[in-house]
Amino acid sequence: MTTTTILLIILSLLIAGSLSFYQYLYNAKNKSKVNLFLAFLRFASIFFILLLLINPIITKNTLQIVKTPLAVVVDNSSSVAFLNAKEKALEVYKKVSTNGAINDKFDVQSYQFDTDFEPSSRFNFNGTQTNLEVIAKNLKSINRNVIFPTVIITDGNQTSGNDYVYSFDPLNKIYPVILGDTTKLFDLKINQLNVNKYAFYKNKFPAEVFLQYSGTKNVSANFTITQGNSVVSKQNILFSPSKKTATINVLLPANKVGLQVFKATITSSEKEKNIFNNNKNFAVEVIDQKTNLAIVSAINHPDVAALKHAIETNAQRKVTIVKPKDIKSLQGYNVLILYQPTSEFKSVFDTAKLAGINTFIITGNNTDFNFLNQNQSSLTFKMSGQKEDYLSVFSSQFNLFASDNIGFENFPPLQNPFGTVIANGNVSVLLSSKIRNIETSAPLLAFSENQGKRSAFLLGENSWKWRLQSHIDNQSFEKFDIFIDKIVQFLASNNSKKSLVVEHESFYNSGEAIEISAQYFNKNYEFDEKARLTIALTNTKTKQTKNYDLLKGNNSYTVNLDGLSAGSYNFSVKELNSKTTYSSHFEILDFDIEKQFVNPDVEKLSQLALQTQGKEYYPDQTDVLIKSLLENEEYKSIQKNNMTKMPLIDWVWLLVLISILLATEWFVRKYNGLL
Repeated sequence: MTTTTILLIILSLLIAGSLSFYQYLYNAKNKSKVNLFLAFLRFASIFFILLLLINPIITKNTLQIVKTPLAVVVDNSSSVAFLNAKEKALEVYKKVSTNGAINDKFDVQSYQFDTDFEPSSRFNFNGTQTNLEVIAKNLKSINRNVIFPTVIITDGNQTSGNDYVYSFDPLNKIYPVILGDTTKLFDLKINQLNVNKYAFYKNKFPAEVFLQYSGTKNVSANFTITQGNSVVSKQNILFSPSKKTATINVLLPANKVGLQVFKATITSSEKEKNIFNNNKNFAVEVIDQKTNLAIVSAINHPDVAALKHAIETNAQRKVTIVKPKDIKSLQGYNVLILYQPTSEFKSVFDTAKLAGINTFIITGNNTDFNFLNQNQSSLTFKMSGQKEDYLSVFSSQFNLFASDNIGFENFPPLQNPFGTVIANGNVSVLLSSKIRNIETSAPLLAFSENQGKRSAFLLGENSWKWRLQSHIDNQSFEKFDIFIDKIVQFLASNNSKKSLVVEHESFYNSGEAIEISAQYFNKNYEFDEKARLTIALTNTKTKQTKNYDLLKGNNSYTVNLDGLSAGSYNFSVKELNSKTTYSSHFEILDFDIEKQFVNPDVEKLSQLALQTQGKEYYPDQTDVLIKSLLENEEYKSIQKNNMTKMPLIDWVWLLVLISILLATEWFVRKYNGLL
């Protein structure tokens, strides 16, 4: 307390003593015991009231013994049970956490981890994923600015998260207790399988498979990929003690539209302890990319035949060559290629505009540019009657779709009337033109998109020479044909807005997080925060249907479907106010990642212990681990002085005491007739 506070307290004593003396003793006729008692009550109540007004700060010092934390973390994933190490894990945990000397020296903290990390002293070993990185992240925030040891009871086989070896603070020692049989067993394993999520109908798609062998002798293995009862690929692989891995690259047929499920399997005549990692299911969404195109031309020109051949190298494209006056209906065409349009094309332009069909306009010396100016607004042409040769300049800034420079600067020039071409509005230029060595910055190949309708413009004839030059440069038409196919793909895709947009994967692995998100837009295409979205989910095999509500998040509605069993599911998302629906399907593949291991990852856990200057142990060395922790002089308890300061006004009991003193004084005076 300060000097001022002490002086005020002394003054309060004098004031309280003076007032009580003056009232009960100075004017009293006789100094009875009652007067003395009343004087004491008055003195105490006045003094305590004045003390509250002064409100001195009471300081209290207490000594506390702070122990070093000891984190004991148990792997709760199902791989521990699969490796028959569940009992050993519980035995080690109990031995360390209940040891009296350990509890005297350390503040024992019990945790479990699988996908997540949480405090626990009970374990069921049912976790579907193993993420050791979460231990480092959580312990770092729980025990801030403290040097402490960690005992991790695990098999070290991580299935999710970043590499855990360098995730831990090197100042805090890690003591892994390695679970599972470390004896190298014979095992064939599909370690990883890479495949695209999508493939095009009637094409072939690549699959890359990484195989792994554990054993001490030469072995011949059969690797197959099946779809249903059909074998689509089969190979014989040789392994040996010196050749323990193999990479398989295969091309698989996409003969059916929709989600196609395949199964990769590796087997041998040898007996294996773990056959769960011999199989891996995977799925590919096969998309029907079939597109019907019409090349509308009033003249005969080599460009027309060259375009037809280039486009039809993709089996999903069909091209029909037709004259403008012979077109009866545009129904059934996805894209129109209008070659050197003139006034004869009037009905074609009008019908295409009404039907919303995307167009690819190719101009040349026979084009009626006045007619073209009247029937499209993306480009404005001011052309003369003089012919000109235009070379091409590739634009690396083009971003409507992925396109490579296939050697455009070496291609022969295209011929078109000389003049000025002005791009209007939303036009993207892939190739600009050059006359001899002078760049004009005018478009040569351009694309536009307006209110969902897409158009492409190639300003010049003789593109057949481009295809021929590409073959001379590459001994193949492939690069040029792929370039043309990308243009067709852009025009065949419509980017029209939908009011209900749902995002989901076509397939998931068992144990993975399954989340479906949706956005609903009002008529102004603004995100509707008052939408009511539900999802109906049906298992195609059992026909069992479940309904869920989608919960609003940040600019989207989501539903979590974790826990579904493997199988095929149809679902329908519905907005209840507008009755708008979206229907699709997904497949959950039967794959348990926790059953892919036959041994603990001793190498990684030893590396972790070395990185943090700790040491790895095995379950039968638990006593050695305990002894090491007890003998380590780094971890000592600290005596800590806790100083607490409390204002006197916070003492509720002092207010109660003042009330009792005043009440007692009143009753005594009343009883003795002094009121």
